[in-house]
Amino acid sequence: MWISAFPFSGGKTMAEKLDNFDQSLLAELEEGLPMTSEPYAQVAKRLDVSEDEVLARLAALQEAGTISRFGVVVRHRELGYNANAMVVWDIPDNQVSEVGQQFASLPFVTLCYRRPRRGEKWPYNLFCMIHGTCHDKVLEQVEQAARAAGMENCRRDVLFSGRRFKQRGARYGKNSSNRQPQEVA
Repeated sequence: MWISAFPFSGGKTMAEKLDNFDQSLLAELEEGLPMTSEPYAQVAKRLDVSEDEVLARLAALQEAGTISRFGVVVRHRELGYNANAMVVWDIPDNQVSEVGQQFASLPFVTLCYRRPRRGEKWPYNLFCMIHGTCHDKVLEQVEQAARAAGMENCRRDVLFSGRRFKQRGARYGKNSSNRQPQEVA
């Protein structure tokens, strides 16, 4: 589980703007929610408050814009998905929304989004992520996606990841901005 937040303005760190309980709550969530059927109850127990209090404070932090969103950090390699590819496509601009919707509807496409082209060296405007257990299967799925959208002759590149960086949620403490991503095997 990760939490993403926008920084505060005005020269103070986020930790200086939050009360002690909110700082403790965010510190509990930095490493993710516990993998239990009642994660907020477990967080509440560690903070010696009720689950309702935890949920109310999280809602207030979201409402205030301190927490912008909650999301899941999936560590694909630990789940056996070692063939992870970003597929970049040069889709005609008048078709990119429709093609993007078609790609996104495929069960093996985990992420699909549009980006501006960056000149002749990077003409790609549609990106999608496919996670698989072997390269050949992912390449078959790329071809399946191209056929499904009528883009068999469309320029594209399949970029398999060779390394990854440590995946984690937002950090809220005083030294959080000094932390750099760490490469992991």
